[in-house]
Amino acid sequence: MGKHSYDIEAVSTAPIELVFEVIADAPGWSRWNKSIGRASWEVEGDPAPWGIGAVRALGARSGPLSKERIVEFNAPNHQAYEIVSGPMPVKGYRADVRLTSTPDGGTRISWKGSWTTRVPGVSGFLTKMVRGFATGAAREAERLQKESN
Repeated sequence: MGKHSYDIEAVSTAPIELVFEVIADAPGWSRWNKSIGRASWEVEGDPAPWGIGAVRALGARSGPLSKERIVEFNAPNHQAYEIVSGPMPVKGYRADVRLTSTPDGGTRISWKGSWTTRVPGVSGFLTKMVRGFATGAAREAERLQKESN
């Protein structure tokens, strides 16, 4: 099996707390990401609902769901998760999402993941999908910020 990884960066003008909330709120993903048609908490974590031990179920409008367990949680700076089941032909998938405030009050998103797979093309697809998650979350937080002003 080949070892693969991605290291994705995105920036939002929204504050760190709002960006973290958008990323941590699994059911909300279906509102702002076109590739996620269904999203829910299968198990709530500590703190509820999105902390350590939480399992989110994400996927297209139909078909199998990816189940991801939150393994580290330090709001509003860090959330890490592992895929526990789903349609992606990967093993040992883990991702760390780290947020830092920028000097102008915005947020830098660092989304790093690693996994193994034998299936050609999976790594490029997965990297493209997660890049969409990072930039989509940044834009959604900005939209919510504008709405609240």
